[in-house]
Amino acid sequence: MACKNDSQNFEKSLAELEKIVTTLEQGDISLEDSLSAFEKGVKLSNDCQKALSSAEQKINKLVAKNDGFVLESFTPEQDNS
Repeated sequence: MACKNDSQNFEKSLAELEKIVTTLEQGDISLEDSLSAFEKGVKLSNDCQKALSSAEQKINKLVAKNDGFVLESFTPEQDNS
C-alpha cells in the first residue's frame, strides 16, 4: 500500500507543479506571489525528482541468457542528443 500512496503523492505533487507553472506563465499575479509560487514549485520539483530517483532504483530488468533468464538491475541509457 505504501507504493500506491507514494504514487498518489507523486501525482498530486506533479499536478500542483503543473498548476504553478501555468499560473506563472500567465503572469497575472504579483511579484511577491510569483516568488512564493516559484519557491513552492522548486520544492515540488525537487520532491518529484527524489521520488523518480527512488523508483528508478527499484526497477529491474529481465535479461535472456543462454540458460534462461536473469534478473538484473536497470541502468538507464544516457541520452546523447
